[in-house]
Amino acid sequence: MKTRCCIVGGGPAGMMLGYLLGRAGIDVVVLEKHADFFRDFRGDTVHPSTLQVMDELGLIDGFLRLPHQRLQKMEGKFGGETVRIADLSRLNVKYPFIAFMPQWDFLNFLREAGKRFTSLKVMMSTEAVDLLRDGERVAGVRARTADGVIDIEAELTVACDGRHSLLRERAGLSVEEIGAPMDVLWFRAGKRADDNESLFARVDPGKMMVTFDRGDYWQCAFVIPKGEYDAVKARGLPALLDDVARMAPVLKSGLSEVKSWDDMKLLTVAINRLKRWTLPGLLCIGDAAHAMSPMGGVGVNLAVQDAVATANLLAAKLERGCPSEDELDAVRRRREFPVKMTQRMQVIAQDNIVRAALRGGDQALNAPLVMRLVTAIPWLQGITARFVGVGVRPEHVQSPLAVRVE
Repeated sequence: MKTRCCIVGGGPAGMMLGYLLGRAGIDVVVLEKHADFFRDFRGDTVHPSTLQVMDELGLIDGFLRLPHQRLQKMEGKFGGETVRIADLSRLNVKYPFIAFMPQWDFLNFLREAGKRFTSLKVMMSTEAVDLLRDGERVAGVRARTADGVIDIEAELTVACDGRHSLLRERAGLSVEEIGAPMDVLWFRAGKRADDNESLFARVDPGKMMVTFDRGDYWQCAFVIPKGEYDAVKARGLPALLDDVARMAPVLKSGLSEVKSWDDMKLLTVAINRLKRWTLPGLLCIGDAAHAMSPMGGVGVNLAVQDAVATANLLAAKLERGCPSEDELDAVRRRREFPVKMTQRMQVIAQDNIVRAALRGGDQALNAPLVMRLVTAIPWLQGITARFVGVGVRPEHVQSPLAVRVE
C-alpha cells in the first residue's frame, strides 16, 4: 500500500492533521490501533483556540450541536479560601468558553466530517509496529491489522501516537524529561439533577482534586504524589473515597458508583519534549513530541495547534513529494516556543500549588499571593483565561481547500 502521508495515531493531533491534509487534496492515511475511539478519561476540554479552528473549517455549528457543557469561570477552594483562577467571559474571542465533550465524540465528528474527502482514509484496528526504512530515510510503517501485517509506504510519516510513542522510540529520538511531582486518579461520580457547584479545583493540606460538571455525572481527578499509587491503594478504596467526600461533599452520594479500583484510571503524569522532532521522512507532533501535564487541560488543544501548523507549513509542499528535513523542522521551529512557554507555566503551577498541597502537614494552607491577586483584580482573570483558553501563539487555518470532495 502506498500513500503520500501516513499519520500514526487517531487522537486529536492525528485526526485533525488527517482532516486538514485530506481537505487540501493530499493522499493521506490515518492509522488508529483501536477499533473505536472510546477510551474513558481522555482529555475532553475543547478550548476557545480549538473552537476557533473548527469555525475556520466551517464545522463549528455541527460540532456545538453535540452534547457538551460550557465553562467560563474557573473557581477553586484553596484551604478554606475561595479563589477565581480565570474568567473566559473576558476574552475577546468568538467562543469565550471551554466546551467539555467526550474526546471520542470530537474524534468521531472529525472522522465523519472527513469522509467527504476522497484523499483521506482512516484505518481503524491498525497498529503501527515498526518503521520502514530506505537508507537513512523513513519510508513508511509496518502495521498489524486483523488480516495480518501490512507495509504502508509513505513519502512522509507523522507520529501522533502519544506520550508513549512507538515511532519515536523506533526512530531513536531523545526525550528531555522535565518532570512532574504528581500522578492523577481519574474516576466518575454520579450526579443528581439538583447537584450544582461551580468549584473547579479543591486544595487541602496533603490533598488536591479537580471536578468537572458533565451534566449527568461528575468527572473527577484526584491528585496523588508521584509514584505513590501503590501506597494509596494499600490504604484501601474506602479511605480514598472518604478523603474525596470530605473535600467535595457534593460528590458524596455519587461516590457509591465507585465500587472498585477498576473504576479508577491512573494517569502517570509526565512533562517532556523531544530535542529533535524529525528524521528524513518522519515528523513527530502532539504528545509524541511533547507530553503535557493535565494542569489547565491544554494537551488536546496544543495537539490541535500542532496539526494546524503542520498543515499550514507542509500541505503545499506535500503536493510535490516529501518535504526536506529542514522543511519538516519548520514545524518544530514554529511550535517549540508555545510548547516551552506552556510547560514552563505548568512547572510554575506545579511548584507553587501542587507541591505545596501534596506536602501535607498540619499547617493551614493559604492561597499563593498571585492567586489572591488574580481573585481580587478581575482584569487579571482575563489574562489567566487567555493563557489557558487561547494559549501562546494560536494557529489559524491557512492550508488550502481542494476541490476533490465527494
